[in-house]
Parts: sequence; C-alpha cells; structure tokens
Amino acid sequence: MRQLFLVLLFFSGFLATAQVFEPKVLDTIEKDSLPPVYDVKYREDQFYASLTYNLIQSKPDNYSQDGVSTGISLGFLRDMPVNKNRTYAVALGLGYSYSNLKHNLQVLNVDGTNTYQMVSNGSFDKNKLVLHYLEIPLELRWRNSNPTDHQFWRIYLGFKASWMFADKAIFRGDVNSTVKHDANLNDFVYGTYISAGWNTWNFYAYYGLTPVYNSAPIEGTDQKLKLRAINLGLMFYIL
Repeated sequence: MRQLFLVLLFFSGFLATAQVFEPKVLDTIEKDSLPPVYDVKYREDQFYASLTYNLIQSKPDNYSQDGVSTGISLGFLRDMPVNKNRTYAVALGLGYSYSNLKHNLQVLNVDGTNTYQMVSNGSFDKNKLVLHYLEIPLELRWRNSNPTDHQFWRIYLGFKASWMFADKAIFRGDVNSTVKHDANLNDFVYGTYISAGWNTWNFYAYYGLTPVYNSAPIEGTDQKLKLRAINLGLMFYIL
C-alpha cells in the first residue's frame, strides 16, 4: 500500500505540473504563430529639428561676419502621401526658428531713429542680431520607405514663409546698446530649401528670397542694408 501511495503521489504531481505549464506553452505557440500587423497607411517624418550655420549674402562694403552665426528650427509637419506606395507625399506644417547673426554691423538708436554703420572687428566684445520667427513650411517629398522599414533615403524640397515676432540687436563695446523692434527689418520673409539624406542624418540648405533688412540706410554711405540669409546644416526628422 505504501508503494502504491508513492506511485499515485508521483503521478498526481506530474499531472499538476503539466496543467500549470501547458497553457503557457500553448499561449507562446499561439502568439508566435500570429503574423505581424503593419500599418499600410503610415506617415513619415512629422516632427523636425534643424541646426545650421548662417551665411550672409548681398553684403554691403566692409561688412563681415564675426564668430559663428547659428540657427535652430523645430516644428511639426503633417505628412500627406499622394501615391499607393506612400513614397511621394506633400507636407504642410508650423514651426519656430531662431537666428543669431554675429557681425560687425552696429545698430544704435539715436533720438528714436535707428542708425547703422560698420565697425572694425576686434573693437567690440559682442555684436549680434537675434531674430525669432514663426514659420509655415510646405514640402514636396520623395522617400523609399515602406511599412516595415523606417530607415530610408529621402529628398524633400521645401518652401517656407516666416513671420518675425521678436528681434534684438545687441552691441557691447565702447558703448553698450540694445535695440528691439527695428522697423527696418522685414517682418515677413520667405525662401526655399532642400533636405536630403539617409535615416537620421540629412543635409539641409535654405536660401532666403527676402532680405533681412528692408533697405535700411548705412550711415556715411549711399548704400542700403539687405543681408540675404543662406543656412547650411543638418535636419533631423522624428516619427
């Protein structure tokens, strides 16, 4: 009887173990056997951020940049594919951009009037023009993405219109001055750009079609300020 009892106890333990693990094994098999589900209506690159070095064209005589002029932009673009494979798309968005121009152009406010003149490099501690814009970009897009692979080549051609909502010219040297809300700056500017690359890294270039200044007179000369922006750098897309 004792031996029979031990045999029954052994088999009851084996059956209990089988009852515990069998559902887990079946669940694993069922889960592994399910085919992956892909989003055939995916959208690409809807958040963006750029980091650029800002060059200036249409420069007056004796104008030069001093130090590194930087630019930053970020925003959201609604991706709207236009073909079945979703390799072509149009994107419209809203964003913010920041521009920091370091140069030898001194801006002073004298009796309520802004004056502009070139000063020698090295004769000041700080001299920069800071611009803040709200921007509306519009892109024509090509990429070779698909629902299963989000690392792909892309070429995006864009146009954007920008509204300047804040500006500040700062000079620190023999005199210290800060000039805000300069009426000679263009409130609305627009330009074209291209963004192209692979996966995370994308080359970015922007060419401003509208000058930064609206024909501001340069003191002691018959020239007018224009200053057209060219931005070169990297563009990063997320989601």
